[in-house]
Amino acid sequence: MSKKKLTGLELKNLIVAGANELNANKQAVDAMNVFPVPDGDTGTNMSLTVLAAAREAEKATLGVAEVTKLAANGALRGARGNSGVITSQLFRGFSKGLEDLQEVGVKELTPALERAVQTAYKAVMKPKEGTILTVARACAEAAAQLEKETDDLEVYLKGIIKKGHEMLLRTPEMLPVLKQAGVVDAGGRGLLYILEGALKCLSGKETAPVAEQEAAPKQEFSALASVEHETITFGYCTEFFINVHNPSAEVVEDLTQFLSSIGDSIVCVADDELIKIHVHTDHPGQALEKALTIGSLSGLKIDNMREQHTNKIDFGAQTAASDTQIKTETALQAAEEPAKEEVPMKKLGFVSVSAGEGLTEIFKNLGVDEVIEGGQTMNPSTEDILNAVEKIHAEHIIILPNNKNIILAAEQAVQLCEDKKLYVVPSRSVPEGISAMFCYEEDADPAELVDAMKEAISSVSTATLTYAVRDTSYGDKEIHEGDILGMLNDEIEVVSSSVEEGIEALLKKGITEDSEMISIYYGADTTEADAQKVADFIEENYPDCEVEVQNGGQPLYYYIVSIE
Repeated sequence: MSKKKLTGLELKNLIVAGANELNANKQAVDAMNVFPVPDGDTGTNMSLTVLAAAREAEKATLGVAEVTKLAANGALRGARGNSGVITSQLFRGFSKGLEDLQEVGVKELTPALERAVQTAYKAVMKPKEGTILTVARACAEAAAQLEKETDDLEVYLKGIIKKGHEMLLRTPEMLPVLKQAGVVDAGGRGLLYILEGALKCLSGKETAPVAEQEAAPKQEFSALASVEHETITFGYCTEFFINVHNPSAEVVEDLTQFLSSIGDSIVCVADDELIKIHVHTDHPGQALEKALTIGSLSGLKIDNMREQHTNKIDFGAQTAASDTQIKTETALQAAEEPAKEEVPMKKLGFVSVSAGEGLTEIFKNLGVDEVIEGGQTMNPSTEDILNAVEKIHAEHIIILPNNKNIILAAEQAVQLCEDKKLYVVPSRSVPEGISAMFCYEEDADPAELVDAMKEAISSVSTATLTYAVRDTSYGDKEIHEGDILGMLNDEIEVVSSSVEEGIEALLKKGITEDSEMISIYYGADTTEADAQKVADFIEENYPDCEVEVQNGGQPLYYYIVSIE
């Protein structure tokens, strides 16, 4: 029996099924990464992004428009890495194309898919063909043709997936780097897994609950903003969403000012259907009462920080808070404490991303306020970055992603933050981020400092030494699992059988007659003595260069070397 219309509940099940299908196959997508280094980010990033979308979509109780709006919100905040940000933009455009609809069929889905592709292309400054964007566009073009031929949703979706796979197989011809590595585009394959999961659901397979997000190993890839030990000024960490259509800038500003009068650590992020609130306060009830004058509440969570989260209250995804609930929250207020002196707002703050205790300490010593643990293997999400931003009591905040795959998520955070002025310095490596921080002067003009930082990172070359996680070929290089790989500015330059030979060969390629300063950051699996041998090699062979050795403590990479 053909299916011609989808209700909100049915579309929600399709989104959940798609997220679960990608999650089940994320390792296969990770394995398609061009470089055989231990990053595995595309499948993981897309999976975490779409799972966040599905978890939000599950809260919907009404029609298609509500389902897609919630899914888009979840994807937007949960977006990780470039692939995740692009995926979130596909969800956002799809949602925009289905506004005010309770049910959808082929004629409604086709323009929504076209809107999704348009939105995703606009989000990327220099779109490349042969990527997830190309596969998404092929799917939308197929939808436009299929709309003329059928109104059967299963036939329609099968045709879209078929055309998507045909385009996926062509991606190596569009991007030579894919052809060299012998893989198709990982992001495009991830997108098709989502559609394939939706098709299974549409064909009658029962939809399982949203898969649980796997916890990343805490020591290496927590992807959570680090928290300094500090005196707790306000006792209750209060978080919730206000459901309101197109909140005005005046409403958001008024709410932010009110929250500032009763607490600190405030984040007030608005989009076109909700406002997300986070505040530390001794009066959570007052925050909720103020919020109820704007709209209904959902996702309410209050933690008693003074009792180290032992009195956690999680009300889940309620769609409104009753007067009784408000009284309950108000009763949670601790006894009044003497008023504490307000911490003055400073002019500039910094957020940086890195992995490894040594590198974190270096960034802290250079003036970075919040270091997000993450990087190559676990890219922090847009919301992780916003969480770090809201902890900083500063008017202007500069974000250093230190990884090319985190830049888009950082730029998305800039768009979502309402109460602080954010800037992204597009640092692609830890050495670039460190070089940028050397430009910092306390009284610097933020915009001028950002320009100086961008100039500084342009003069840095980054050499990294890691290992291959699979057999592959790259250009004229045959690579086997376990080989030592040397990369210079994200290009594989050296394949070696030993760490010592690998780092020396890499430095010979990276150090030029113009090089003046070499900084060696050795990783968690490298000893200081071995790193000193590398320094001795540089001093012997490049006597005009200054050399310093520091413990980076980074996982996966034996060495990260800055060449300036």
